[in-house]
Amino acid sequence: MSLPRPDHIDAPPNTLRVIVEYVVEHGLHAVWDEPRVSALVHALVDRDYPDGGDYAISLHLVGEETIRHLNTEHRGINAHTDVLSFPLHDPNGMRFVLPPNQPANLGDVVISLPTAVTQAEEFGHSVDREIGYLVAHGVLHLLGYDHEEVEDRRRMRHREEEALRPLGFTR
Repeated sequence: MSLPRPDHIDAPPNTLRVIVEYVVEHGLHAVWDEPRVSALVHALVDRDYPDGGDYAISLHLVGEETIRHLNTEHRGINAHTDVLSFPLHDPNGMRFVLPPNQPANLGDVVISLPTAVTQAEEFGHSVDREIGYLVAHGVLHLLGYDHEEVEDRRRMRHREEEALRPLGFTR
């Protein structure tokens, strides 16, 4: 994998600051739309953490074999998928002691670029829209959202679209 490049969204003290780390698997010919994706992540986190704070999230674009391996290793499902989330922060659970001025790491979102391209074609929208959607979906999982029940699925879908639309991630 390539070296990550942190993207700092600067904010005044006592407000929200989200550091987004972007990673593209070695060999993939892709780039992140960092300004828009950072704004998307910030909007999602800001809604759930309105009192501010410093947070970090890592976003990864990978190939099918990598996502299949991760899916097998962590979920016991030997198949590729579009997005995986690995939450590291539970605001209601045990808190890790962090060094001063260190952000709380919310976790990692891993997206299969080939699957995103295929799904964009199937749904008739851009690859940017599909990656934006998968980022939103993955970040919401990091924030504790789920879609097992109908009402939870409806709530999560509403939050995704609410964050995507103002940034131009439209169908």
